[in-house]
Amino acid sequence: MSVYKKLQEARCEMQRMSLSKSGENKFAGYNYFELSDFLPVINDLFLEKGLCGLVSFTAELATLKVVDIEDGTSVDFTSPMGSAALKGCHEVQNIGAVETYQRRYLYVTALEIVEHDALDPITGGKPLEKEKIPQQYDWTALIADISKAKSIADLKTAFDAGISAAKAAGNKSMADSFTRAKNKRKTELSAQEQAA
Repeated sequence: MSVYKKLQEARCEMQRMSLSKSGENKFAGYNYFELSDFLPVINDLFLEKGLCGLVSFTAELATLKVVDIEDGTSVDFTSPMGSAALKGCHEVQNIGAVETYQRRYLYVTALEIVEHDALDPITGGKPLEKEKIPQQYDWTALIADISKAKSIADLKTAFDAGISAAKAAGNKSMADSFTRAKNKRKTELSAQEQAA
C-alpha cells in the first residue's frame, strides 16, 4: 500500500471525528484548533496506518514529510517560514512560536483538517459581506427636488433624502450644496407665505 492510500484513509477517519477547538483569541472573539487538539489523534492514526510524520525547518521552509514505514514511499508538505515578534520574549522563544505554528499548519494541510468556518479568524465566525458596490446618486435630481419643493414639509423630505445620499457616499461638498439649496428654497417659501 502506498503512502497516498494510507494518508487518504487517515484523512477520512479524522473527518469523521469530532475535534474540539481549545485555542481562544479573546481579542477577536473566536476559537481555533491548537496543535494539541489534533496531533495525538494523528499520531495514533499514523501508527495504526503505518505512517510517520517528520517535521523539519530551514531558514526558508517548513516541511512535513509523511512516510509509509512499510515501503518507504513519502509525500512532502511545505510552507514558507514566517517570523514572530512576541512582546517580552527572547529570540529562541519567537523561533519556537513560529515552529509550533508551522507544525500546526503543516498537519492541518496534510490531514485536510477543516475549521467549521474557515473565516473564523477574519470575521469572528460571521460570513464576509459581499463587496459593496458604491451606489450612484443623481445629484442634479436631488438638488432639483429641494429647489422645487412646494412646502416646508416637502422641502424637509427632499433635503433629508439629499443629506442621506451625501452621507452614504461620503460626499461633504454635496451635503454643503444641499444645505445651500435648502436655505435658498426655505427663504423663497417663507416669502411666498408672507405675500399670501
